[in-house]
Amino acid sequence: MTEKNPMLNAAEALGLLLAAARPVTEVEQLATLQANGRILARAQTSQLDVPPKDNTHMDGYAVRAADCASGAATLTVSQRIPAGHVGNELLAGTAARIFTGAMIPEGADAVVMQEMCALDGDKVTINHAPPAGEWIRRAGEDIRAGSLILPAGTRLRGQELGLAASVGLATLPVVRKLRVAVFFTGDELAMPGEPLKPGAIYNSNKFTLRGLLENLGCDITDFGIVPDNLSATRDTLRRAAQEHDLIVTSGGVSVGEEDHIKPAVEAEGRLNMWQIAIKPGKPLAFGEVNRTADKSGAAFFIGLPGNPVSSFVTFLLFVRPFILRLQGVQDVAPKRYTLRADFTQNKNDRRNEFLRAKINAQGGLDLFPNQSSGVLTSTVWGDGLIDNPPGCAIARGDMVNFIPFSELLH
Repeated sequence: MTEKNPMLNAAEALGLLLAAARPVTEVEQLATLQANGRILARAQTSQLDVPPKDNTHMDGYAVRAADCASGAATLTVSQRIPAGHVGNELLAGTAARIFTGAMIPEGADAVVMQEMCALDGDKVTINHAPPAGEWIRRAGEDIRAGSLILPAGTRLRGQELGLAASVGLATLPVVRKLRVAVFFTGDELAMPGEPLKPGAIYNSNKFTLRGLLENLGCDITDFGIVPDNLSATRDTLRRAAQEHDLIVTSGGVSVGEEDHIKPAVEAEGRLNMWQIAIKPGKPLAFGEVNRTADKSGAAFFIGLPGNPVSSFVTFLLFVRPFILRLQGVQDVAPKRYTLRADFTQNKNDRRNEFLRAKINAQGGLDLFPNQSSGVLTSTVWGDGLIDNPPGCAIARGDMVNFIPFSELLH
């Protein structure tokens, strides 16, 4: 009798997925205002200095520092320079009233904030001896012309869009949206709003997974609930593969008589991974589904467990980074933090556990009391996941590896 192949651990499974990813190559040119949440397809450089000219940090008076060396100089106010206006050359013995963001006039080499000045008619007393350069933002201080501002693969947020706009980029090249097909297996599943028959449950995974996919900017096609039989599963896989980059399913990936995902994928393509040594989420499948003769290549396939917490956790740990890599993002690893466990868990598991936990007011972690893979309330209550190695018990005061949900949901 041959020995059963050992299950992959979490790192090995993720490595297999990321190595197999074929990033989308099609590019769209979008208005910068419409590019929020998209992935930048090509690196962007600035064609100008930011700021373009020396300007003032402060409301105050632009002066020649040498005129103010006494610390109590009285100067004639020769001009007023609001932001967006260009002043005249500043002559010796004069000051220019200037406002935040306005260009420094030629001849001036310092700005004195208005709180250090006393105005009397057209005369201002400068009660400060400024060094040259005080409160002046130099041209190119933020960005130099020709410099890289956004590398390819950047996930565009509000701050990236603002940066692009600050150098005059009205449009940006972005990777086309990833096309993802989803479906859910299980004769026991019903939709909210429908009466629950005996033995039925509501399909919470549909709402969880679609929300997670929307957070990642995917273009989603929902094939709904598929009956628990091999023929229907194969037919849905074939249809889903035609126009999509990735197929994500929930349920049917265990080894029971009514679990048809494994034989269906093997019949329509191939499986590269089946089951991983984590808890929750052991039954996780990865492979490809062939397209028909008039469609080249294959669609990627990821089959998630049916238990709601298992489905949620495996999506965060494996589907999210895989989708980001397909979109062209290189750095897909979430930030992790070492935090104190304010609980004791004597029971350890031979698998890598991902425990739902919450940050308390003391900066430590509390553990949700029921870590069952069916208790979806733990994902709403918690702030993230404790990555607990195999065979490791946790004592109060131990430092543990914590991944916040804020790092995993986008």
